Amino acid sequence: MSASFHIREDGLDHQIAMPDVPVPEDLPVDGELGAALLDGAPPGVRRYWERLRPIELRPVDLKGYFRRDEPRNSHAIWMRAKTAIGDDPVLNSCVLAYASDLTLLDTTLLAHARSAFDPSLQVVSLDHAMWFHRPFRIDDWLLYVEDSPSAHGARGFNRGSLFDRRGVLVASVAQEGLVRPVTR
Repeated sequence: MSASFHIREDGLDHQIAMPDVPVPEDLPVDGELGAALLDGAPPGVRRYWERLRPIELRPVDLKGYFRRDEPRNSHAIWMRAKTAIGDDPVLNSCVLAYASDLTLLDTTLLAHARSAFDPSLQVVSLDHAMWFHRPFRIDDWLLYVEDSPSAHGARGFNRGSLFDRRGVLVASVAQEGLVRPVTR
């Protein structure tokens, strides 16, 4: 692990824009993903979306998890902790670090119209780096915009930008993962 720390101070301030996406309230909640969206889904996809978890996820577009005929190299997902975390910036950062690893590596697979639930692939995170830019609360919605600019040699590179509801960029993420066909 490598860590650097910094006290808050004034300085230059700019950020990339948050994309225009539906608000989380207009997307299906965990329990609603059932019948309409999971009907006919592979067992691994069904188990993943139906299990209880501490982080609520609301993908902006679920097609990538179900369709294999539309490759794309980016997607967005709203996320938040299901329970109140409070104002402690360290605790909020720790929970966001955990949550940021839930869907990022999937982005490499979406570019090839594949899924993390594909039993013919071995997929594992190799490294994960985060930069925290501005204060946030993980128990309020954050939009996680993820892309995969490159995959080669059984490795996929992914990056993510996390925005609060107001469009403020609060954190950035980069991850490399091992993505290789399973040989038996």
